[in-house]
Amino acid sequence: MTISFGEFINQIIHNVPLLITTILTLGVILVNGWTDAPNAIATCVSTRAIKPRPAILMAAFFNFLGVFVMTTINANVAQTIYKMVDFGGDPQIALVALCAALFAIVVWATAAWYFGIPTSESHALIAGLSGAAIALQGGLSGINGSEWIKVVYGLILSTGLGFTMGWITVKIIEFICKGIDRRKSTGPFQGAQVCGGAAMAFMHGAQDGQKFMGVFMLGIFLAEGQANVSSFVIPIWLMVLSSAVMALGTSIGGYKIIKAVGMDMVKLETYQGFAADVAAAGCLLISSVTGIPVSTTHTKTTAIMGVGAAKRLSSVNWGVVKEMIWTWVLTFPGCGLIGFLMAKIFISIF
Repeated sequence: MTISFGEFINQIIHNVPLLITTILTLGVILVNGWTDAPNAIATCVSTRAIKPRPAILMAAFFNFLGVFVMTTINANVAQTIYKMVDFGGDPQIALVALCAALFAIVVWATAAWYFGIPTSESHALIAGLSGAAIALQGGLSGINGSEWIKVVYGLILSTGLGFTMGWITVKIIEFICKGIDRRKSTGPFQGAQVCGGAAMAFMHGAQDGQKFMGVFMLGIFLAEGQANVSSFVIPIWLMVLSSAVMALGTSIGGYKIIKAVGMDMVKLETYQGFAADVAAAGCLLISSVTGIPVSTTHTKTTAIMGVGAAKRLSSVNWGVVKEMIWTWVLTFPGCGLIGFLMAKIFISIF
């Protein structure tokens, strides 16, 4: 099942709940671009392989390609997010709960951005939806365990594999380039790192773009009074809209996160930045193909940690790492609780 752009415009004109849901969903996508998408280009900007403004434009373009190409080939991640929680029953009440979850995600992500901490919008999305579903269904029956377990797999994949691949990739590069004058290799690695940043932006679109489009489709079906749609096709106009809003968010507030991830956590050389991008993009490709929703923030930052640790453990600013880990740990209970409370409040009001 799908919806054309003309049908969508006609519906939001005559359906106020859908209009509100659309605004909130686009707000969450904007915040994702604001706080999460900059991770893709953090390393190539921090090593001065490319300036921030061209990097943001590059990220916007490749985010769109990632959304479009990967969704066309394989929309498993969007399907996973769509089926992760049960908003079934009364579509009108379910739509109110969904709006509450989206509102909770915006609040959580904006607070994290204010403090310059690269929180995971993927986990905020999952936590907010789960909290609202629990509030709506009055218990864990609102959670689809067979789909939610993929989140656990994603945590392991994005942290363990991200760190390991970062460590291995940089070691391989150092071995291959062992006899090469480092000054002569800087130029080629700068070009390679721009390509690595583009690959990361592509995979960010493939992962995070699908997650939010899955939620977007859920809101559309609930607004139409359809609470039990089991499968859908994501329309091209939604891919374009999601990519454009995500790019706008990156251009507004990206530099603060770029500094935290690419400059404060580890001081990277160009070849190390390239290794981190390649390792993180590889992890995201594996997870996207298998339909496992992972955090691009987790994947990129743990890959950077692995690259830094390959040189020596003291190369990593563990104080910054500690702040990030605490934010990641608190995201599930924190955003989940906000989603739960907002759902209760919204349902009682509306």
